[in-house]
Amino acid sequence: MSTEDIPCRCSPHSTGVANLLFAHILRYMVFCRAEYAGKTESRGMDLSYLEIKGGRPLDGEIEVQGSKNAVLPILAACMLGEGICIIDNCPSIGDVDDTLEIMKILGCRVERSGRTVRVDASGAGGYEIDGMEAARIRSSVLFLGALLGRMKRAVIPLPGGCAIGARPIDLHLRALGRLGAEFSGEDRIVARAEELHGNTVHLPLPSVGATENTILAAVQAKGDTLIRNAAREPEIDELMDFLNGRGAEINRLEDGSIHICGGKILGEIRYRMQADRIVTGTYLLAAAAAGGSVRVRNDSCCHLQSLVQLLRQMGTEVDCRDGETRLASNGRLRPVAYVETAPYPGFPTDLQSPVMASLCRAEGKSRICETIFENRFRTADELRKMGARIAVYGSCAEITGVGELHGASLTAPDLRGGAALVIAALQSWGCTAVSGTAYIDRGYESIERDMSLLGADIKRYR
Repeated sequence: MSTEDIPCRCSPHSTGVANLLFAHILRYMVFCRAEYAGKTESRGMDLSYLEIKGGRPLDGEIEVQGSKNAVLPILAACMLGEGICIIDNCPSIGDVDDTLEIMKILGCRVERSGRTVRVDASGAGGYEIDGMEAARIRSSVLFLGALLGRMKRAVIPLPGGCAIGARPIDLHLRALGRLGAEFSGEDRIVARAEELHGNTVHLPLPSVGATENTILAAVQAKGDTLIRNAAREPEIDELMDFLNGRGAEINRLEDGSIHICGGKILGEIRYRMQADRIVTGTYLLAAAAAGGSVRVRNDSCCHLQSLVQLLRQMGTEVDCRDGETRLASNGRLRPVAYVETAPYPGFPTDLQSPVMASLCRAEGKSRICETIFENRFRTADELRKMGARIAVYGSCAEITGVGELHGASLTAPDLRGGAALVIAALQSWGCTAVSGTAYIDRGYESIERDMSLLGADIKRYR
């Protein structure tokens, strides 16, 4: 029998004998996982899981890690130009670890000490990324623009990451083609550019990745590049700040377009990452759902206005000032008539699953529409195991609040879906086991550490 088939703990109405029996079962499960992990570690199987005992309000303060979505393109940008790049407040997450491994394969010297990463790309001469590495991380595609800028060629397998829907890279290839790149290959991307030259690039959609790839290539091209309909996410502006700090000349115009004056010499830099706005939002939603009063220290609140407005609609008290966000909630939220994901400054798709989890006990019906990734609603299947009432109609989900959620054995379907399951567990009765923690670890340094600091009963078993 799979451990996922065994409920984590009896309900609070169960007898003492049943609870004692479950305790023995749980200990046996942990023992079996540990034994099996020792035999399968060489195959890279993830057998860890989180055990969360819900029903506790959250209280206290916490500092948020550096931004995942900003640091990945910045690490790729370290391969451009000359000099050593030092990145402070770099999050210790799975996607960063995988990115650094790719950089080592390409010839970079990488040193890490805590949250500080030192990159020396002076000896980097590789231009081909291994398929195994690329399959684990979506952002490997960002090396396409960086390698074209540095080596004038690149060989990259089709990127991996979470299975949250179709994420075609034709926008990337079309944009880079405007700068002089040529592409071939069927099962991988083979790119070459005799000479990159500036041009006007009009993106049919404000794709974050395509905007970043175009910047990474254009900063090394001859002449000026203008990106129209560029993505406006703050992570784009952070990449621009990083490159400008190294000597680039990149500006955001009043209409949102991005102008790059190519060919500038890029030098060394020491740069500090801003706080992760998605992690900040996740923790605020956790406190909203579980109840309590928390202070989240961050410098990204100004980029979360769509979430702050939503949290206030849900009946929480939210105050943003002086580099921190304070939230107070009684744990029973008001429903939200309608929320739709959209490119920045709209509501972020990365917070859609956490919002869904937080609304499972709201006093009424809520409706969420997903316009970015079609498979984001896979989290609903896991939430239903806890007693949630969620109906999915195409690109929209209707959540009917229930009085209680109960503990269950769950599997994270993706990165943000895994965080959503933790939010659901924190507000449920009984104990919940969440497996598939490798997904969560891709974007959260240690979600169990952070939630424990706020008073949650959460542990990781390996």
